[in-house]
Amino acid sequence: MSTEAMTEHAGPSASDYIVHHLTHWQNKPQTEIVDFSVFNIDSLFFSIALGLLGSFFLWKAASRATAGVPGRFQAAVEILMEMVDGQAKSIVHNATSRKLVAPLALTVFVWIFLMNAMDLLPLDLLPKIWEGIYGSMGHDPHHAYLRVVPTADLSITMGLSVSVLFICLFYNMKIKGLGGWAHELVSAPFGTSKNPIFAIILGVVNVAEQLISFTAKTVSHGMRLFGNMYAGELVFMLIALLGGSWAFSAEPGSLMLLLLHVVAGWAWAVFHIIIILLQAFVFMMLTLVYIGQSHDAH
Repeated sequence: MSTEAMTEHAGPSASDYIVHHLTHWQNKPQTEIVDFSVFNIDSLFFSIALGLLGSFFLWKAASRATAGVPGRFQAAVEILMEMVDGQAKSIVHNATSRKLVAPLALTVFVWIFLMNAMDLLPLDLLPKIWEGIYGSMGHDPHHAYLRVVPTADLSITMGLSVSVLFICLFYNMKIKGLGGWAHELVSAPFGTSKNPIFAIILGVVNVAEQLISFTAKTVSHGMRLFGNMYAGELVFMLIALLGGSWAFSAEPGSLMLLLLHVVAGWAWAVFHIIIILLQAFVFMMLTLVYIGQSHDAH
């Protein structure tokens, strides 16, 4: 058998497999130069689809809500709503703001949970289906890229965190007024100084501190979710490679790879359920904390 035939029979290497699964379906090829006109179509598609799906579930629960004994679905949604509402009351003390903030926190939790849960699907299921569709359209199926976990895409998680930043800025101006917020920026925490030089210095320091604070909160908010989900996705790929090594191996001892693939995949999936829930909860709680801080006066 020739070397080319053996390579083709052996399939792609581990690095090729991982690189293929980490490549996004984009509207045009990515270059080394930063280009904001490049979009990850797969991340946008799945995040929007799952957002609509989550909204549909919540709407369905609200439309079927009864005053009598609730069904399992209604009871689960009510428990979730009570949990979110309780957290919102303990953090955001403005009752008027909570009318928007509490539903927002609920939506954030459900949406991120659904996006995270895409990591539990078989790794090659949707990409293989997409390869078949892509190939049927006359294209090379090896160039059919698809990533199905939107929260493993930094552009999605940072988009969510920047949205939270804008909401915080909105409440800072709404609750304190534009003038009151501006006065707080240049006077906290010592109050307004009668010395104009000291007042200017204090104002510059406060503005710089606020810029650093908002930037750090926004970056850490998005990076935390991305880092955990990206790492989880990589672990699933490594576990999948164990099964691939077994499939392309002719040695009897390779059955251990299959056993390890099944056991490790099951164990990581069970553990990953906790990560999925925890990351959705943490992102929701930080959203409430940051919005709550925008209501506080210094």
